[in-house]
Amino acid sequence: MEPKWSNNICKRALLTGFTLFIVLVTKSTQAIDIYADSEVILQNGTAGTLRCTFKSSEVVSHSTVVTWSFQSSQLDNKFYKAPHTIFFLSNGKEYPGPAEFKDRVQFIGDINKRDVSIQLSPAQFSDNGTFFCDVKNPPDVMGTPARMELRVVLKESLPHSNTAIIVGAVCGALFLLVLVAVAACIVMRVLHSRHEYEGCTSLESVSSQAPQQRKKVESSLEGSRGTSPSGPLQGPVIYAQLDHSGSKNSFHKMEPVVYADIRKN
Repeated sequence: MEPKWSNNICKRALLTGFTLFIVLVTKSTQAIDIYADSEVILQNGTAGTLRCTFKSSEVVSHSTVVTWSFQSSQLDNKFYKAPHTIFFLSNGKEYPGPAEFKDRVQFIGDINKRDVSIQLSPAQFSDNGTFFCDVKNPPDVMGTPARMELRVVLKESLPHSNTAIIVGAVCGALFLLVLVAVAACIVMRVLHSRHEYEGCTSLESVSSQAPQQRKKVESSLEGSRGTSPSGPLQGPVIYAQLDHSGSKNSFHKMEPVVYADIRKN
C-alpha cells in the first residue's frame, strides 16, 4: 500500500510542477506585435519616413530595445547577402550603424507612444531593398520583426496622388449640384409667372363678360317691353263746361270745351 501511495504523490507533484513551469514560461515570454508599412516609395534625394509601431501588454521602460536592419536588393551591394543593423536603441541610447547610414538615419519615434519610426535622409538608389523593424519589450520579447520594402525612384516615376483626383471629383459634384439648383429655381420662377399670367387673363375675361351679360339682360328687358301689348289704356275723361255770358242765368248755355285723356305707358 505504501509504494502505491508514494507513486501517486510523485505523479501529482510532477504534474503540478510541470503546470507551474508552463504558466511561468508562457507569462515571462509573451508575444509582442510589430507593425510597419509593407511598401514605401521615396523620391531620390528627398527625406522619407519609415514608420514602425508595436503593441505590448507590458509597460515601456529603458529596457526596451529597438533594432532596424537592412538587406539590399542589388547584387553589387555589400548588404545584399544578409540583413545588416543600421540603427540600434537600448537603455534610451542610440547607436548608429555603418557609415552608409550613420549620418542619414534619424530616430523620430516615441517609445512611450509605442512608435519606433526612423527618417532616412536623403534617400538613395542604393537604399532599394528590405528594411526590418524589431522591438523587444521585456518580458515581451517573442515577436516577428516587421518587414518593409523600400523603392527609391525618380520624380517622374512617382505614383500619382489620388488627392487631386478626389478634390476634382468633389468640386465637379458641387458645381453640378449648383447648376441643378439654379435650373430648378429658373423653372419654378417661369412656372410661377405663367400661373400668375393665367390668373390675370381669367380675371380679365370674367370682368369683360360681366358687361356683356348686363347688356344681354337689358336687351332682354327691352325686348320684353316691346313685345308687351301697346294698346292705349284710356283713363278717366274729364269734361268741363264754361259760361261765356257771365250772367247768373246762363247755366243752360254751358257746353263741353276740354277733355283730358290720361293713359298709362
